[in-house]
Amino acid sequence: MLGSTHGTLTTDFHARVVACGEQPPAAVHGTAAAEGDLDVSGRPVYSSVPDLDRFFRPGSVAVIGASDAEGRPNTGITRQLIAWSERVGATLHPVHPTRTAVFGVPCSPTVADLPEPVDLAVLLVADPLPLIPQLADAKVKFAVAFASGFAETGEQGADAQTRLTAAVERSGLRMLGPNTNLNAFEKFRDDLEGPAVALITQSGHQGRPVFAMQELGIRLSHWAPTGNEADLETSDFISYFAERPEVGAIACYVEGLRDGRSFLLAADRAARAGVPVVAVKVGRTETGARSAASHTGKLTGADRVVDAAMRQYGVIRVNGLDELQDTSALLARARKPQADGVVVYSISGGTGAHFADLATAAGIGLPVLSEAKQAELHTWIPEYLNVANPVDNGGHPVGDWRGRKIIDAILADPGVGVLICPITGPFPPMSDKLAQDLVDAAETTDKLVCVVWGSPVGTEEAYRTTLLGSSRVATFRTFGNCVTAVKAYLDHHRFTNGYRSPFDEAPRTPSPSFRKAQALMRPHQQLSEHAAKQLLRAYGIRVPREQLVTSAAAAVRAAGQVGYPVVMKASGAQLGHKTELGLVKVGLTSASQVRDAYRELTDIARYESVDLDGILVCQMVERGVEMVVGVTTDALFGPTVTVGLGGVLVELLADTAVRVPPFGEDQARAMLAELRGHALLEGGVRGAPPADVDALVEVVLRIQRMALELGDQLAELDVNPLMVLGRGQGAVALDALAVCR
Repeated sequence: MLGSTHGTLTTDFHARVVACGEQPPAAVHGTAAAEGDLDVSGRPVYSSVPDLDRFFRPGSVAVIGASDAEGRPNTGITRQLIAWSERVGATLHPVHPTRTAVFGVPCSPTVADLPEPVDLAVLLVADPLPLIPQLADAKVKFAVAFASGFAETGEQGADAQTRLTAAVERSGLRMLGPNTNLNAFEKFRDDLEGPAVALITQSGHQGRPVFAMQELGIRLSHWAPTGNEADLETSDFISYFAERPEVGAIACYVEGLRDGRSFLLAADRAARAGVPVVAVKVGRTETGARSAASHTGKLTGADRVVDAAMRQYGVIRVNGLDELQDTSALLARARKPQADGVVVYSISGGTGAHFADLATAAGIGLPVLSEAKQAELHTWIPEYLNVANPVDNGGHPVGDWRGRKIIDAILADPGVGVLICPITGPFPPMSDKLAQDLVDAAETTDKLVCVVWGSPVGTEEAYRTTLLGSSRVATFRTFGNCVTAVKAYLDHHRFTNGYRSPFDEAPRTPSPSFRKAQALMRPHQQLSEHAAKQLLRAYGIRVPREQLVTSAAAAVRAAGQVGYPVVMKASGAQLGHKTELGLVKVGLTSASQVRDAYRELTDIARYESVDLDGILVCQMVERGVEMVVGVTTDALFGPTVTVGLGGVLVELLADTAVRVPPFGEDQARAMLAELRGHALLEGGVRGAPPADVDALVEVVLRIQRMALELGDQLAELDVNPLMVLGRGQGAVALDALAVCR
């Protein structure tokens, strides 16, 4: 099995590929769908999202371990839960074996004695495990376990969490935690309007800055502190929030993932709904990954795979909590862009140039304004100032009627979708009027207006009242955060505009190649190069003409049939790096050279105690771009596909891109575009012709098919080098290594 049992994708072909339009129809805890769980069009059927309405707004709440004794931790928690229950209109029932009432509310001695069915049970006990069967008998829908001492503490705690998870799965209820907190029961401001940010954190303290955005006028709708995720996990809340009409963006602080595939399914659901997901994901470094694992007891995953998977499904990854705040707030509130063009408008040429540098470096397009538009701007701006973009007004026009005219003229340009005005510091009264003009203009347009208020003080009237008082202006405190958020805003809408789910492009049934390939697999063994190439051939991937021989005479005959010059290589089931052992001979042009090479290769093999199944006599392929394409298994996401520059420098250059299957041709081409050495494929380097990129893309997609169909049988595949020939000539796998499970 891959990952958890909630929404798990089993390793058979159907559940790994066919059931990936979303999590397959599930029993109580989302076990994998059986063969044939498709709708009438052959598409995978979506499973239902947990009805978390009854979690966030229950009709009744039981607090088990409730207390009103002063000085006890449970007393403060009970008091907060009483206040929260009143706010959401829930009836609260304290449960305690020795108390008749808590804070004047009648108390039940046990769960079985509750006076009515309960939607949510809050467990203020050190060990929640014994309570789970009691909650199940009482038909409780949700539980929250605050207790710590589980997977975050090591092996013994992980065993305890495994037992807790199993009990919850048997019970039919859903549980948040353990190792969680009261964040879900915070008091949210109800006087703020507009689309809201929904917050998910695995560390409650890390969500505090986002929660505090309410004081800046940003609406928050929910906070899900998932803790160790023994049951309910980040992906459950993403799926739920993506379908809530009030949610404009989802902000996540993620330390580790319980099940990478479930996360992608949830991200896919959000992308289909057009709801942006912004995430801080810990684990970019070994130290961060180790610390995160010790905090929640979950796998952080190989960071380059996590990063690629998030991009693949449109999850916007940011580095800091400040970026998480600003980016999620902008994406929640801003309307869809009407154009991709961004204009930087400032009262200082230096400010504009500085911001333009940062924006351009981030990949934000700053189009040169038309001559007509520049001429219009020069109506109010002195001729000697540059208004091509960035637009420098020189300062004085801001102080009078011209300031608003300039802003309106920029926003009226059909090629402009975003106006950014960096104000590095307060300079009243001009900065006050500039802020007011920007706010007033934003109210009259659907285009995005951003302001960077650079003052470190932040108490200025123009900032606190004018800018923060506007729901139409996105206000930032730093250039960097503004650039990050605007880039994410434009990228998100490009991504979701006509979004095609990778799962919609996934194959529905095993291919004929799959059946051929199964016959070649050898459990727990590394295949010989000859067998690995047969595996590739089964999937329609071109390999050189070659023959496997066991005598010098047969080698000579094979060379004549293959055609000189030839390459000769030792072939054996456990033989990895042949070149280092001297077990490869290239450029052989005669029968005598072939005979000598055969003897030398077999002598070396005997000396090195290498078991051979023969010697390969191969067609020699020259003049192409050497690439590597491979399959590995990630602990979180399962099979992954990698492509990069190959040959003997693959480990030195480490120029590779990775994706998680399934993916389509667009993602395969995007992988190539990410490579630093992509120019080698385009041609022109030292007079080389353009490479057959179409053939390379086709190989990547066929390797992906292998990963999907053989994922539980194929531990590793390494095609290196894959020689990509000139345009229209194809690609040839010159060597291959395959390891079976």
